Amino acid sequence: MSSTIDYAEVGLICGLEVHQQLLTERKMFCRCPAGRYTRTHDGEVLRHMRPTLSELGEYDGTALMEFKTKKNIIYLLHKENVCTYEMDDTPPFLVNQQAVDVALEQSLMLNCDIVDEVHIARKQYLDGSIPTGFQRTAIVGVNGRLPFRGRELSIVQVSVEEDSCREVSDRGHLVVWRTDRLGMPLIETVTGPDLFTPEEAAEAILLIGRVCRSTGHVRVGMGASRQDVNVSVRGGRRVEIKGVPKAGWAVRLVHGEAVRQVNLIGLRDELRGRGFTTADSIAVTSADVTGVFAASELTRLRPDEWERFVKTDSRRSGFELGAGEYCVRAVRLRGLAGTLNWPTQPDLTFAHELAGRIRVIAGLDQAPILYHSEKWPDYRGALQELRKIRSVLQCKPEDGVVVVWGPNEDTQTAVNEIRLRYLDAIDGVPNETRQPFPDGTTDFERILPGPDRMYPDTDSPPTAITRERVQGLKVALAPRPWDREARYAAAGVPARVSHYLIRRGGASLVDRLVAQAGADLKLAGFLIGERLKGLRRAGVPVHQITMERWLELFAALKERPVLGEAWDWIVRPMAESPLLTVREIVDRKLHGPEPADWRAAIPTAVEAVRSRLGGEDRPKLVRASVRGLVRALRGRVPMKDVVAAVTAAVGGHP
Repeated sequence: MSSTIDYAEVGLICGLEVHQQLLTERKMFCRCPAGRYTRTHDGEVLRHMRPTLSELGEYDGTALMEFKTKKNIIYLLHKENVCTYEMDDTPPFLVNQQAVDVALEQSLMLNCDIVDEVHIARKQYLDGSIPTGFQRTAIVGVNGRLPFRGRELSIVQVSVEEDSCREVSDRGHLVVWRTDRLGMPLIETVTGPDLFTPEEAAEAILLIGRVCRSTGHVRVGMGASRQDVNVSVRGGRRVEIKGVPKAGWAVRLVHGEAVRQVNLIGLRDELRGRGFTTADSIAVTSADVTGVFAASELTRLRPDEWERFVKTDSRRSGFELGAGEYCVRAVRLRGLAGTLNWPTQPDLTFAHELAGRIRVIAGLDQAPILYHSEKWPDYRGALQELRKIRSVLQCKPEDGVVVVWGPNEDTQTAVNEIRLRYLDAIDGVPNETRQPFPDGTTDFERILPGPDRMYPDTDSPPTAITRERVQGLKVALAPRPWDREARYAAAGVPARVSHYLIRRGGASLVDRLVAQAGADLKLAGFLIGERLKGLRRAGVPVHQITMERWLELFAALKERPVLGEAWDWIVRPMAESPLLTVREIVDRKLHGPEPADWRAAIPTAVEAVRSRLGGEDRPKLVRASVRGLVRALRGRVPMKDVVAAVTAAVGGHP
């Protein structure tokens, strides 16, 4: 039960599902514009989801779990970016072939085998994130691979699919979604379980991201790329950490999940050692103890405080609130004392596992969601009230106690979920999808979906992928990132700069400058990938610089390398005055070529600075003299020559 583990010893393995939005004009299965986000809405739709049988006549476990949550689902619609297709009132249009082409590009970059036909399938989602209750998806490439840390990372498949809604709020039994992102095309790249440390998971996310960015046909910015990280340890099970927004989060998240699974396996052994081996051995009973807290110092549990919470948070019966009168319900966990404080994730315990299930499935989300006997709050009368509860429940010393509160029906659901979570604990690590947080912790989101949620989409015909189509895409394919990075490294460009260039689209510009203007690769890489960052942060619109101007700049740099020392004086007006040529900018800013008499002026400039400083601090005198000459000579005379001349002039005086 430790927060520090040996990943190899515990058998940690990870796999990724990297999702990347595509830069298409239209959505996946309709003609609505893609990438048009809105903050307002023109209408709302209220829906409820229910599970359906799979093609084999079975229900998916995740769908049944979502049905238990009794969620009211509201969709916020804006007329500019949704249509009747998104609301499942119109059949789909034919699949967006531009999106299929980008997915094919990604598959080729990853050395995948390309499918002969693209078949659309339906992937069931009942959490409300997709109004139809399913996501349309299609496999495009399989059995790929890419070089990674001296070995190969396997690519199971590349799929093209439609994106889901953006969550606005989730309170109690009401979840609100905005539909502007809904239906936008994205690709999903699935790796094999070939990653063995948290750092490898983060590095692989970035690598696949660079592959996506290399195509030049994907969206960038927050939310455009999201990844699910699948984690397990020896003796555990696959757990999906859903929607990790940044690669850097993966390090702490994977570590935390590895620790969690090791500790849950330890809890499993503890429970079995106590004789908890079957469903019948987990005995959970409950009682209404609202009266115990009617005048309690633990104000959170008092009925009047509940009414205040409902009013302040604007919770409505039948929407955010479940059925029944307010109830404080105490739960007896027979023979389970000592398990509520069992460590799971770093700084968290098994009680947090129970709270997650209760929050999601019972809809009881008022923090801290539950109280329990192994960490009872400290307030006046606390021990007396806990003794009353134990008496009502007829607890023995070896029993644990959990208290939940809210609408009566929801508290009863909570009792059942507590029991089900302990049943899972007997088996070790449950297959779950978990929500990530920046501190590296996760919380329960839903049961991990199974194969029963996938079935063919009879509304969409297959698309044949011809050899001619694949060959045409292959010919125009951008360099693979690992090939480009090796070439850049050989030229002296650091890995962090080449990674940035590929992620931000600057690598294609650098390659064109090298090919068309004969630019030095190292110089072009540093200028585009490193030096422009400061101008961007300062608000200079460098994105307005045309290819024509870049070519002019690097042609000038090749002819007069000294201009590179005044790069910012040239690039800034290139961005702010796009009609000016580089030659016009150089003439205006730098006042022509190297002056013939610049060396003769150095002693006079040094004497003027010496008089102003009034001292003989030679290094200071050199620095001040050079600063005074920069504006007149920068970009015209190499600064190393200016420094040498100034140093000689300073050193010539006694």
